[in-house]
Amino acid sequence: MATNTIHVADHDIKVSKLDKEFYPAGHVSKGEVIEHYRAVADVMLPHLAGRPLTLRRYPDGIDSEGFFQQDASDYFPDWLTVVEVPRRTGDGTVRHVVCDNAAALVYLANQATIEFHCWLSTMDKLERPDRLVIDIDPPDGIPVTTLRDVARRLRKVFRSIGLEPYVQATGGRGFHVVAPMDRSQDFDHIRNLAAEIAEEVAGQDPDLLTTAQRKQRRGNRIYLDINRNAYGQTFVCPYSLRARPGAPVATPLEWSQLGRVTPNGYDLRRIKQRLSRVRDPWAGMTTARARARE
Repeated sequence: MATNTIHVADHDIKVSKLDKEFYPAGHVSKGEVIEHYRAVADVMLPHLAGRPLTLRRYPDGIDSEGFFQQDASDYFPDWLTVVEVPRRTGDGTVRHVVCDNAAALVYLANQATIEFHCWLSTMDKLERPDRLVIDIDPPDGIPVTTLRDVARRLRKVFRSIGLEPYVQATGGRGFHVVAPMDRSQDFDHIRNLAAEIAEEVAGQDPDLLTTAQRKQRRGNRIYLDINRNAYGQTFVCPYSLRARPGAPVATPLEWSQLGRVTPNGYDLRRIKQRLSRVRDPWAGMTTARARARE
C-alpha cells in the first residue's frame, strides 16, 4: 500500500490511498478530502476548540455504510488529544477526541472522517453550553425561499430576548440558527429556552411549522428541531464536509448572504473560493455570548 507523508503542525502524518474515491458520483478523492481539511483548518479549528467530537467515518466512501464514532480508537497516536468525558447516565466515561490543531484534522481525515460533529459545550464547562442551536429541518419539496424566511423569523425572536443569532447552511437540507450563550445556565435550561423559541415561531404559522418530534405528526411541515441542546448531543461543525452527493460543506453565513445561498450550495471546491474573499462570518461569535432576557 503506497503511503505519503504530510508535515503539518509539527507532525509527520502518513497518509494512504489518496486516489480512492470518497464521493464516487463526483469523483472526489480521499486526497481531496484531506486537502479540504488542510485548507479550512485556520477557520475551522476555533469552532472545534475544546469541544468533544463525534466523528462520522466512511472508510469505503459515502456510497457504503459509514459509522459514527465517539470513543477514540486505541490506535490513535499519543499526540492526538483525547479526553475522558463523564457519561450523563450510568457509570464510566467516553474517550472523545478534541481536535486542537491542523495535524489532528489531517490525521482524522486520513482515517476516513468525512463529518465532524461537535458538542455545544467545552471541556472546561461540560454542563454549561455556550451554543443554542435550532435546526430547520424541511420535508422534501419545500422551496428554499421558505426556509430562508423561517430562519429570519427565528432571528427576530432570538433578538427579541437579547440573543445574537448566527446562521449556517448545513450542507444538508436546511439551515441552523445558532446563538452564543454566556455559559451561566445548564443544558436543561437552554433546551427549555430553545423549545420556547421554536414553539413561539411555530405557533405563528402552524400550517407550515411544527415542533412535533414524531415524524407521523409532522405531516408536510418544517420541523424546528431543538434536540441538539442536550448534554452529549452535537451539531455539525462549521466547514465540515457532509457525507452527501456533491461533497457539500457546512458553511457559516452573514445574514445579508442568506438570500443568495442554498443549504448545500457550497462544496469543497467552492468553499476555497469563498474563503479567499470572505472572512469567517462566525469569527466574532465568542464575544457575542449572552444570556436571554427573562
